[in-house]
Amino acid sequence: MTTLQEFLLGRDYVKIKLKLTKTNHFEIKATINGKKGVFILDTGASSSCVGFEAIERFNLKVKDSKIKAAGAGATDMVTQLSKKNIIKIGKWEKDKLSLILFNMVHVNTALINHNSKPVDGIIGADILKKGKGIIDYDRKYLYLKKDIVK
Repeated sequence: MTTLQEFLLGRDYVKIKLKLTKTNHFEIKATINGKKGVFILDTGASSSCVGFEAIERFNLKVKDSKIKAAGAGATDMVTQLSKKNIIKIGKWEKDKLSLILFNMVHVNTALINHNSKPVDGIIGADILKKGKGIIDYDRKYLYLKKDIVK
């Protein structure tokens, strides 16, 4: 019988290790525009996000946005938008990705209050959809499908 890993790796998926935090979130390492960061993997977040304080660190070009963000414990948050970013997660890479920027203080305060480390942002459903993401919750792996250039 073929394992999930064998099946997916045979179909051009890459395997990325997830770390389960004390808050029961999956933490994932990713690179944005060549700069490394730590993110929460959040299937319920429609868009991938970073905090305002990460603009310079990740070399983001930002524009004001009329969209108001909402998340656990916060609503009507002012946002900015950054387009045309290169995201790399493990051996999976995608360019021309947009990121939402907002004040992540409430997210990181909650993590710190639960003895977890703060994060740079959130990897959301937009990236999971683009990468045809599959999460192996039992073994703590994320699988993303590579773009095949023909």
